[in-house]
Amino acid sequence: MATAVQGDFDYLEAQGVDPALIRAAKEFRENTPVDESVRERVLRPVMPFYGRDVLEMAMAAILEGSNLLLAGPKATGKNVLAENLAWIFGRPTYGVSFHVNTSSAELIGTDTFRNNEVQLRKGSISRCAEYGGFCVLDEINMAKNDAVSVLHATLDFRRSIDIPGYDKIQLHPAARFIGTMNYGYAGTRDLNEALVSRFLVIDMPPQTEDSLDFIIRTRYPEISVQAAEQLAGLFLDLQLKAEHGEISTKSLDLRGILGALGTIRQGILPWKALQMGVVNKCFDILEKEIVQDVVSTRIPEDWTREDVF
Repeated sequence: MATAVQGDFDYLEAQGVDPALIRAAKEFRENTPVDESVRERVLRPVMPFYGRDVLEMAMAAILEGSNLLLAGPKATGKNVLAENLAWIFGRPTYGVSFHVNTSSAELIGTDTFRNNEVQLRKGSISRCAEYGGFCVLDEINMAKNDAVSVLHATLDFRRSIDIPGYDKIQLHPAARFIGTMNYGYAGTRDLNEALVSRFLVIDMPPQTEDSLDFIIRTRYPEISVQAAEQLAGLFLDLQLKAEHGEISTKSLDLRGILGALGTIRQGILPWKALQMGVVNKCFDILEKEIVQDVVSTRIPEDWTREDVF
C-alpha cells in the first residue's frame, strides 16, 4: 500500500536510520498516491535490508530525485536494497534484466494490433515513467548501445521518453531508476561516462557477521544460536576464499543457504540440504571438493533438524 502502516519502518528505526529520513519517506508516501491499476506492484520485500549507512545514502538520494547505481560483487544485497527502497517509498516496482539481446523496444514498447488498430504496448520503462514506479535495471553493465541510448534521455534532467510515432512521455515526479551491476560477470562491460553521470553510485559493502546474522534470523527466527553462527561463518569462509581466488563465486550464494535452511526445516539433514544449496552449484570437481571441505568444517554430518531449529 502507498500509505505508511504501523510497523513498516520498524527495521529502519531498529538500525538507527536518521529519523528525519524516515519522516521524509513517510511524507513521500502520503504525498504521492499510487494509481489503483498498479497497486498490486507495491510489494513488501521478503527480506529487510541490513546496513544503516547504505540505507541512509540511498534514501537521501531518492528523496532528492536522483537515480541510483548499486555496484558490487555477488551477494551484497543489491536487489534486496532496491526492493526495500520501493517499499519504503511505497512505489510500484518494475524490472528489466539486461542481457546482450535486450533492445530499446523491450524497454519503451513495441507496436501491437489491438481493437483493429495499431497501438503501443508499453515496456517496463514506459510504464514506470507513467505510474511513478521504481524500475530496477538489473545487470545494467550488460546493456548494449541500443538499450543504453534509451536510458540517456530518461535518466537526465529532461526526464522524458520520446517514442517514435507516439507522444513523448514525461516521467512521473516519483519515478526513479535503480541500476545494479556485478563486477567481472561474463558478458559485462564498463559503463560509459555519460550513463554513469546520470546516477549516484553506491559501492555495496560485502556481508559481515552482523549482517548475515540479521538476515538469517529475520528469515528464520526460530533458528538456534549455534546454527546461525555456523552458517554465517560458512558464508564468510566462502567469501574469503572467493576473494583470494581459491574458488569462483558460484557457491557464494546466500539465497542458496537460506533455501537450504528451508529444506532443513522440512526435515532434510543439514549436510544434504547444503549440498543442494551450496556445494552442488560448483561444477568443477576440484572446486567442489574445496567447498565441501569448508561446509564440513562448519556443519557436522551428524547434525539433524533439531540441531538447527
